[in-house]
Amino acid sequence: MNRRTPLRKRLLVRLLIASVLIAVCSVAATAWLAVETTTRALREEQGQVLAEDMDVLARLSGYAARHPEWKGVERMVRELSAKTGRRIALTTTDRTLIADSAPRGTSLPPRAAATIDPLHTDTYTERGAQRSDIDPRVVGPYRLTERERATLDALAEARQRCFAAHYIETEIIRTPSGRPVLDDPEGKAASGYVPDECADGKLDTPTPTEDKALKALTERARPCLTRLSFGADSVIYARVDVTEQRIGNRYVMVGKFTAPTGSDIVRKTEACADNAIRAQLDPYVAPVAELFLGGGDSIAPRFDMSPANKAKVVGAVGLVLAVTVAVTAVVATRLVRPLRALTAAAQQPPEQHVRVPVTTRDETGILAEAFNELTERRERLEAQRRAMVSDIAHELRSPLTNIRGWLEVTRDGVVDPDPALLASLHEEALVLQRVIDDLQDLADADAGTLRLHREPLRCDELLDQVAAAYRVAADAAGVTLRTEAHGAPWLDADPVRMRQALGNLVSNALRHTPAGGSVTLSARRDGDDVVLRVTDTGTGIAADDLPHVFDRFWRAEKSRSRRTGGSGLGLPIVRHLIAAHGGTVGATSEPGTGSVFTLRLPSTPTPASA
Repeated sequence: MNRRTPLRKRLLVRLLIASVLIAVCSVAATAWLAVETTTRALREEQGQVLAEDMDVLARLSGYAARHPEWKGVERMVRELSAKTGRRIALTTTDRTLIADSAPRGTSLPPRAAATIDPLHTDTYTERGAQRSDIDPRVVGPYRLTERERATLDALAEARQRCFAAHYIETEIIRTPSGRPVLDDPEGKAASGYVPDECADGKLDTPTPTEDKALKALTERARPCLTRLSFGADSVIYARVDVTEQRIGNRYVMVGKFTAPTGSDIVRKTEACADNAIRAQLDPYVAPVAELFLGGGDSIAPRFDMSPANKAKVVGAVGLVLAVTVAVTAVVATRLVRPLRALTAAAQQPPEQHVRVPVTTRDETGILAEAFNELTERRERLEAQRRAMVSDIAHELRSPLTNIRGWLEVTRDGVVDPDPALLASLHEEALVLQRVIDDLQDLADADAGTLRLHREPLRCDELLDQVAAAYRVAADAAGVTLRTEAHGAPWLDADPVRMRQALGNLVSNALRHTPAGGSVTLSARRDGDDVVLRVTDTGTGIAADDLPHVFDRFWRAEKSRSRRTGGSGLGLPIVRHLIAAHGGTVGATSEPGTGSVFTLRLPSTPTPASA
């Protein structure tokens, strides 16, 4: 039986559907709870991580702005990693490691988080705004001396007192270069209102250090400005931008400017100034580096679940469990009911042969049908076992009865033990021995212990040997026995067992072939196989009997007379012997015409010594 279960009836599909239903409920409840309880916490956490990333980038960019190389940054990297709980690594643009908080040999993340280049930064300003410019902490040659700082501090304090006299509150802030500037929280000075007494211009005048750096900047920018036809005496004046708190290299003043004004001229002038200031500051900053940030093991959620959310979680978990138990109970009940019936039937005594009703079309139903078929097969095997025991008893009883009877009459003196009587007893003993030998061969074949001694075997010689062994019996029966070999096929087989198999077939054919008939043994190659045939012109086998000819103790003659048949074990032995050689056996017959028994075995190449 090989019935295909409909897809919707398969246990696997039904279990998958139940699992999907449970999973959908669980996922829906989990997603709802996650949205309800963690959205705000995740936003806070993301903001915290983003702020930490910006702080790391700002700190390392500041280091690059104040140092001409990365030597010594390892300590800062480890401090930042300990503070944030994340891995921090710096590499050159070609991925050469500069510093790493992770152990040596740890692979880098696939992509860099940011590029650290103080001369082309777009991620940091003092006020947090993003712009594409130079980091304001890069001061280079614009760094003031201690004396210049003291002088400017005095000027800043004087201006602060002047602003305070006019009710304008300011505070002094020191820029990275050391220059003090006044911060106006109320924005009055920024709006353009500056008392005349305070507008002396001394605080905004470049110091000697700044003036020297500005002149060097002018010389760097002169070739570019000359190409713009500004004249050889053009002047670049970089001033301090109080509002942005940085050295404003984007602002330029051009003396004796005769070219037409316009946005394109201003843009090109600014480009000249930008390139010149970057070239001037480049020796004072560290080389461009790639920043890699990894996840941290120490980052933990920073939120606690509220009582309301706890109640929601408990309710959702309870609902999911209830649905799970209900669905599982329904599915399990439907699955277990037929299995219980199968178990009860299997526990019954073997002689009852209980059958299980088939109520479903799924795998359980097919299992029930298979169980019923197994029960029927067991009944047939039991009937065959009883018949076999009866047949063995019958086969052994006849010769034993004859031997016992003759021995008793001889003992009683009724007959004399003459040679004819002894020959008859000897014949009965041989019959008994043949039955026992046949049963032993079948037992070995069933147990898989039938031994074969294979060797290269020439088929025409095998046929001649079998024919020679049965030539006398054929002549006595008036039957012509001949062989036909097409070519010289070879077998890798046990010659003794092959002669036994062919001998059983020839003996059976001679027994059922009347005088004047013929029995032919033939051999030929058929592809990779060798086909051996035993053909007779005997009485033939009825179509209803043909499927049973290889059954044990089966004979077409129902009376089981030895006059018309042997023990009924010859053909079953032939089938087992050929199967042990890896071949097959078959039979065809027409009543009144004859029978053909065909043996098909794997061939072997002709030996080199042949």
